Amino acid sequence: MKIAIACDHGGIAIKAEVLQVLKENEIEVEDFGCFDGASVDYPDYALKVAEAVSKGKADKGIILCGTGIGISIAANKVKGIRAAVCHDLFTAQMCAQHNDANILAMGGRVVSSELAAQMTQVWLNTPFEGGRHSIRVGKIAEIEKKYFK
Repeated sequence: MKIAIACDHGGIAIKAEVLQVLKENEIEVEDFGCFDGASVDYPDYALKVAEAVSKGKADKGIILCGTGIGISIAANKVKGIRAAVCHDLFTAQMCAQHNDANILAMGGRVVSSELAAQMTQVWLNTPFEGGRHSIRVGKIAEIEKKYFK
């Protein structure tokens, strides 16, 4: 498995812990930055991860900003992306199990590094349930077909 990861200055606080989880799980990582706390624009980093996932250059992605909200909104503008903002273990599990989220978004000002690591582990290890959820994910794809020209 290959994971694309990126953050802005607001997500840098939790990035090291997330990267450690990926390393411990022997997951290949492509890190698109940022690499320090200097102010940057989260849409630039969301786009890098979203494009890598949508084009099949990465299996999944992880994006981090201050809240996870802005960076997820930007990532969800790319066709085929289902980026979910998570703030606890339950949302990390459900976005994988029910929504087949291919990008996990978290906020460095909202969750601790420890919780971010735990959520990453849960998201990685929770399979998509399929069934009725596949129908719903398919409906999301139909919305994309209608509005993405």
